[in-house]
Amino acid sequence: MAEKKGGRDDREVFVISVAAEITGMHAQTLRTYDRMGLVTPERTNGGGRRYSQDDIRQLLEIQRLSHDEGVNLAGIRAIIDLQRRVADLEQENAALRRRVGDAERAAEKGGRRGGEIVHVPRSTAVVLWEQRRRRRGDDSAPAD
Repeated sequence: MAEKKGGRDDREVFVISVAAEITGMHAQTLRTYDRMGLVTPERTNGGGRRYSQDDIRQLLEIQRLSHDEGVNLAGIRAIIDLQRRVADLEQENAALRRRVGDAERAAEKGGRRGGEIVHVPRSTAVVLWEQRRRRRGDDSAPAD
């Protein structure tokens, strides 16, 4: 039996018996996967599990890895954790690329002050180095 998820959005969700039927798994297997953290469905206020389309896809992938590839549950957990980590890193990378692009556009718009990025060996720091202009009568400033 499919239901509409109340309150938050109109995504279609499934009770555990329907999710078990769709995936060809026993409902107890789905409960075990939930306890293990492999697939964590939404919960109703009463604690009932509600499986989304993404949850169903994840269950089918677990089934494929287990049956077709012969991966045990510990291996499946490692694969899922790595997939989540990769997705997180891809999002972080995209956000950083946007920030770099924004900074480059701002630098082009606002005019550069000059200077260059200098590599500092054995450091993770990025330093913007600007050569000082020599002032008249100032012997302490480096020459151009």
